[in-house]
Amino acid sequence: MNTLSLEMEEILDHEYEALPNSSLAANLIAGAFAGIGEHTVMYPVDSIKTRMQILNPGKQAIYTGVINAISRISSTEGVRTLWRGVNSVILGAGPAHALYFGTYEFCKDLFGANATQGHHPFATGAAGAFATIASDALMNPFDVIKQRMQVHGSKYRNVLECARSVYAREGLIAFYISYPTTLTMTIPFQVVQFSSYEYFRKVLNPNGQYDPKTHVIAGGLAGAIAAAATTPLDVAKTLLQTRGNSDDLRIRNCNGLLASFRLIYERNGLKGFLRGLRPRVLTHVPSTAICWSMYEYFKWFIMSHDRNQIPDKLHITQ
Repeated sequence: MNTLSLEMEEILDHEYEALPNSSLAANLIAGAFAGIGEHTVMYPVDSIKTRMQILNPGKQAIYTGVINAISRISSTEGVRTLWRGVNSVILGAGPAHALYFGTYEFCKDLFGANATQGHHPFATGAAGAFATIASDALMNPFDVIKQRMQVHGSKYRNVLECARSVYAREGLIAFYISYPTTLTMTIPFQVVQFSSYEYFRKVLNPNGQYDPKTHVIAGGLAGAIAAAATTPLDVAKTLLQTRGNSDDLRIRNCNGLLASFRLIYERNGLKGFLRGLRPRVLTHVPSTAICWSMYEYFKWFIMSHDRNQIPDKLHITQ
């Protein structure tokens, strides 16, 4: 009868959550697919969120809610408008998320989150912070282009035209003017998201086996909590990234987080910091669930394939 050697048994019995640490390639590939899937599926809702956060949207771009926005945009500008700028996300999300998850898995292991069982909120939170610093440096220019194309009345026909126009009118700094604000938002967002996700995942699935339902639920809950907590910072980021499209000199000359906070408060009071809260949460609940479930699936698929390629020499015959 054929039996597996002790080495083979240890590999097969190893918990799923520890498998990806042995393969950087698996993390990068899975992260790229997850990023593209997350951003493209929920892109129309993200477009609505961007429009609802702009301070001077004009009479034609004032919406009472998500459903109202979808109806008005579809009837006056066409359904395709909701997807305008999606190519920028596709171009940036793949490599940015590959770097994002690769950095996260490396730092999580480095900080000892995989060494022992139990919850490690500080280790996973710190790993998430380092991951977003790296990925946002790559993604920020694509995000600027995306939001310029999402605003009402955007004349850009494609991503390249938008990039050239922004660079010609505002210079290279336009693509990174919001980067400090982005990090101010995304670092706490990712700290909350990764810590919450790891917590819910371990509570729902203490055995650590691959379970799609667990990844969807844990991802959705983590996305909702993180999105709601960081909405004020997202409003400020949107103001900075779309300032070049505004005819308002105060907005065009807004040059940082504090300046954007002051302007938002002057124009809309405290409620101004919650603009776009609902579409933001509606975006992040399914998008984070999609992202984590796709990431965990591709990790499982790649690592399962790798395990099946283990040489026959690991087997012994009795």
